[in-house]
Amino acid sequence: MMKANSIDKNNLICIASIGKPKGLKGEFFLNSFCNPAENILNYSNITIEANKLANFNIEYIKRVNSKFISKVINIDNVDDIKKFTNLKLYISKEELPKLEVGQIYWHDLIDLTVIDFDSGDILGEVKDLNNFGSNDCLEVIPTKDSVDDIGRLIPFVENKIIKSIEKEKAIIYVNWPKDFLL
Repeated sequence: MMKANSIDKNNLICIASIGKPKGLKGEFFLNSFCNPAENILNYSNITIEANKLANFNIEYIKRVNSKFISKVINIDNVDDIKKFTNLKLYISKEELPKLEVGQIYWHDLIDLTVIDFDSGDILGEVKDLNNFGSNDCLEVIPTKDSVDDIGRLIPFVENKIIKSIEKEKAIIYVNWPKDFLL
């Protein structure tokens, strides 16, 4: 049985969402946002979006071919689980596995200052990360210290565009000139 804890909302990471119901007994497809997707099986203290369900407890998560099937304790029919379709599921950041040296979680990139490696120009800070198909992109918004007031989408391509990430200094160095506009 997987039990939810009450956790600080700022300390949560979205790991999945409740998909469409499967069958008539309250099971549902679980959409894993983990990479790799099967990492969803490693988490036990899962919280539902906005605590929409009192005493939310996952009974099980199982892999069936390339999909995940799950069930919530005390939800035993299709009509009850339908009410929760598309709601997000979260874990505490502390539950994430420790990374190897040189690796970083995406949520740790938020609010880091982005600086052009060659010129030293401050381009802004990371507001979000998005995936538009071909590459993941940093969404960079200007700050009071930025070289200009222009927002940027900078492809997250390590060793080519992303030169280095200095988490301790809260800086990302990029090969992205300030005058490059999309």
